[in-house]
Amino acid sequence: MTAQLLSANHGAALAATLAARANRDGRGFCSGVYPITPSTECMEYLCQQQIEKGRVIRVESEHSAMGVCIGAASAGARTFTATSSNGLAYMYENCIAAACLRLPVVLAVANRTLGPPWNIWADHSDALTLRDHGLIQFYCADNQELFDTVLCAFRLAEDRRVMMPVMVNMEGFILSHTVAQTEIPDQSQVDAFLPLTDIPHRLDRTPHTLGQIEVPHQTEMHRWQHHNAMLAVPAIYGEIQDRFADIFGRRPDDPVVPYRAEDADTLIVSLGTIGSTAERAAEMMRARGDRVGALRVRLFRPLPADAIRAAFAGKKRIAVIDRDIGLGIGGVLWSELRHLADPATVMQNYVAGLGGGDIRPEHMMKMLADLEARDGGGAPAMMEAV
Repeated sequence: MTAQLLSANHGAALAATLAARANRDGRGFCSGVYPITPSTECMEYLCQQQIEKGRVIRVESEHSAMGVCIGAASAGARTFTATSSNGLAYMYENCIAAACLRLPVVLAVANRTLGPPWNIWADHSDALTLRDHGLIQFYCADNQELFDTVLCAFRLAEDRRVMMPVMVNMEGFILSHTVAQTEIPDQSQVDAFLPLTDIPHRLDRTPHTLGQIEVPHQTEMHRWQHHNAMLAVPAIYGEIQDRFADIFGRRPDDPVVPYRAEDADTLIVSLGTIGSTAERAAEMMRARGDRVGALRVRLFRPLPADAIRAAFAGKKRIAVIDRDIGLGIGGVLWSELRHLADPATVMQNYVAGLGGGDIRPEHMMKMLADLEARDGGGAPAMMEAV
């Protein structure tokens, strides 16, 4: 184990490299890559690595990058790619294909605003658009978590009880380009953590098809199987956390990460790096005598509803901060969580940071003052209007 100063983009690529080398005695590794800001340096770093049994293929589009991964995974290889924003949008069709074909592709996304008008900074709208199409989604708050989650993603995606793509999200520039000390394991440790890739339905010498036309009943059953596999993810991820801790000496965070939440009257709920800011805001509020805590939703698909419901129990007020907006509804995270709180809880949505705008502790304190003044939850509020 060594400590290295790495950006989150480089950390994702290095984790993918170690995972690739761990499959050298299996069917190898393949990655299709196409650049887009702010994920480009992830691919550039990956292209510089030496992988004994595998290739990084530079293609002509993001759609083709995922197409390469579909082809490689169909042949039984370990696969990885990275993208962002409209690049992910161009990849959507093949992301859905990879999910429906139950292929364990790992995808690192540097979250960025969709355009036009063009904006290269962060929000979560690109990844959240794919939330219901069969990809597991993690949202990370720091570099070490991002590195560890990519390694866990390979093991989770390739588990025979799962077999589906895993998307590991990091906010563009806010996290993707932030450089921080990151603990990097030895190759032997990664070898011990990741079994050889074994895709049971890969194309081989046994005649069978992959992606054929289906009649309605077959589609219904395949979607139901996919749904049940998705529901099994939290328990399987728990097993992976245990194994990770045994080998690497640290335990990856749970699907939901509370901070001083147990005795809190008020919770700040968020995805990604906003959670770190929420922890700071909670400390500032506690210094004033207010019992405020934070809850970071790390695993968004499948949604860990039971854990969130338990964290919400007994809270007087909940502020849900979204770095996205579902037009005509409000924040996506809030729209999914609002039914999990007790009926007496005042739960309010705040849409903030769209297009990469700052979300600072002082902004959160204004939101909390607004929340305190409310008798009940209202329509989603823009941060600028608070």
